[in-house]
Amino acid sequence: MDTDTSRTVGVVARMAGHTVRTLHHCHDIGLVQPSGRSDGGFRLYGRAEIERLQEVLFFRELGFPLDEIRKIVDRPDYDRVAVLRRQREQLIERADRVLAMVDAVDMALEARSAGMNLSDEEMLEVFGDFDPSEHAEEAQERWGDTDAFAESMRRTTSYTKDDWASLKAEGDEINQSFLELMAVGVAAAEPEAMDVAERHRAHISKWFYDCSIEIHAGLGQIYVSDQRFTANIDQAGAGLAAYMSEAIAANAARA
Repeated sequence: MDTDTSRTVGVVARMAGHTVRTLHHCHDIGLVQPSGRSDGGFRLYGRAEIERLQEVLFFRELGFPLDEIRKIVDRPDYDRVAVLRRQREQLIERADRVLAMVDAVDMALEARSAGMNLSDEEMLEVFGDFDPSEHAEEAQERWGDTDAFAESMRRTTSYTKDDWASLKAEGDEINQSFLELMAVGVAAAEPEAMDVAERHRAHISKWFYDCSIEIHAGLGQIYVSDQRFTANIDQAGAGLAAYMSEAIAANAARA
């Protein structure tokens, strides 16, 4: 930019990506004063004023109110270079947070789409009243920043109706095995129940993510500590969640 060039308020507003009214307000409160006026009475801004406006807008982007910005830039010890460096650091920090938020939104969108490549009729046929997308949102809230969740979303978003039907059938068969053991009085810590718990862990690894013994044990605890999980699991049979949780814990101890 030429140091001898003055620009009208309209030109400067367009350069800054703000309205003329914003610049007028900065003038009115003494924050950015124009260097003079044109023959037609328009406010003119030289290089110094444009640089000050730039600093003001940086502060505004960081959330500072105009009155506070004025106090900062009018301080006798104000160091433009030091302030710009700090502003740059803060903007990079903000950019990192924004990018992290974008990733989170992308993951949430993927979570919401889990199973939604099925029509409403297909969803009803495969899952009945159970909506996997609702549980995907719960998983996003709890584990959205984990590799396991990312892997689960990567897999499930591509599943077809047949995939979901197979997944559900295997899960139902495992639940039924637990219920049969419960019915004949086999304790959850017995080898037969632990073997079914291990099949449950393998089922998760096959369809969702690599479910380690530690992750599986944590899931077993959630099955009884979170009433939403307990209620959902116990739809297959009263007391199933508690039995599964105990069997999973025993299997983890055995491993």
